Amino acid sequence: MKKEVNSSIVKIICVSLILLILSGIGVMAVSTQIENVKVTLSDGYEMTILTSKNKVSEILEENNIILAEDEKTIPSIDSELTSAKTIKITNKSEQEVQIAQISEEGVQTSLDEILKAYTPITEKIVTEQVVIPYETITKDVTEEDNNSSEKVLQEGKDGIKEVTYRVKYQNEKEIEKNVISEKVIEEPVDKIVKKQQTVSSRSATTRSSGNTTAKSGVYKVTAYCSCSKCCGKRTGRTASGTRATAGRTVAASSKFSFGTKLKINGKTYVVEDRGGAVKGNKIDVYMNSHSAALRWGVRYLPVEIVN
Repeated sequence: MKKEVNSSIVKIICVSLILLILSGIGVMAVSTQIENVKVTLSDGYEMTILTSKNKVSEILEENNIILAEDEKTIPSIDSELTSAKTIKITNKSEQEVQIAQISEEGVQTSLDEILKAYTPITEKIVTEQVVIPYETITKDVTEEDNNSSEKVLQEGKDGIKEVTYRVKYQNEKEIEKNVISEKVIEEPVDKIVKKQQTVSSRSATTRSSGNTTAKSGVYKVTAYCSCSKCCGKRTGRTASGTRATAGRTVAASSKFSFGTKLKINGKTYVVEDRGGAVKGNKIDVYMNSHSAALRWGVRYLPVEIVN
């Protein structure tokens, strides 16, 4: 009888232990939450993992996923999962790889150096004034004469232009500079140098033809016609009363008396006209048309007073 009682007690104890173990397992299952986590590898492959872990490093270790040196995770490896329940493995930037290599080599990297590696690139619009160099123009009227000299007719002057650049900086250093626009503020003035024949004492002698007080030498020779653009009238009459004739008529200042003969570029002309713009060492040669006058342009030629 006693043996039967003992046997019953042992059975009760065993059943109680089993119930306790099962209830413990149930509590653990309730307290441990199993989650579906989506993992995207750096090559784009996606996989879904069933896990009870919440830390990124533990989840990867549990599933034998090892990061390469140039890879990182989002969220970071030491953080916990976000509500999105996703882990993305991507490649590190070039700067991150460089910092990692420096750290692995045992070089002491200060916080300032690390932050410097991550310094963003800033962009600014910069406007500067730039000098436009003037050019030197030489007018050679020597006609291959070795006996010549140079005279500055007009001094040169640099111009100014306003240039707008798009400039990129990193760590306060300029790394790129591109022109956006240019605007000329002041045009440059060309320097004009005249190379002329040295006038001999004989050709430079004052002529006594009438009331002429002019001298032979090198003159600025332009051209005109009888149109309204050149003369303001179309009569074709000169200031001396003659009819202007191409190949003969020239306009000169009052220091040349009417009728004075001038040898210009090997051809003889007669002073028959005046002009408001014809002053000093300037002579205007008459042409039959405005286009011919334009083709003549401006020339610096030796002029000789013919007796």
